[in-house]
Amino acid sequence: MSGRRGRRKAGERHPMQMTDVTVRDARPDEHRRIGELTVEVYVGGGLISPASSYVATLADAAGRAERSRLLVAELGGELAGAVAYCPPGSPFAQLAGLDEAEFRMLAVLGWARGHGVGRAMVRACADRARAAGLRGLRLSTQANMTAAHRMYERMGFVRTPDRDWAPVPDETLLTYALSL
Repeated sequence: MSGRRGRRKAGERHPMQMTDVTVRDARPDEHRRIGELTVEVYVGGGLISPASSYVATLADAAGRAERSRLLVAELGGELAGAVAYCPPGSPFAQLAGLDEAEFRMLAVLGWARGHGVGRAMVRACADRARAAGLRGLRLSTQANMTAAHRMYERMGFVRTPDRDWAPVPDETLLTYALSL
């Protein structure tokens, strides 16, 4: 682990066996680290190429916070993940209808996986959508994110192949929806 709090090498386990995850709104002083961790998860995890133009979007957490509600998860008091919750009207939403919310760029650091961090962030998004009286929550995901697909399905999301789409040629994103 480097001298900066919350940084571990890919695959390194957190020394504490914490089960309590806290999800909250991100603070502006965390935007840089959130961008770094999102890139670390997507590029370091082999989900996208380091040469992809999407890396700049992933790194721009401050921009995400302006166009969505940026949430973070803490595990054992350390930043463990982040997600962009997009309510209706968010310019960052790509898929949701007028009575739906969407979440994007869910990222959980390797050391925090298996502790319910991703599930807690998805639940926080669903809770926000439910509290707003929305009828659904949507997401797009890459075909290679099979562990995430299993989590979404266990949480009640269903595949919506009629909404699958391609942000760039030769990359189809799979879509899921949760009825609220």
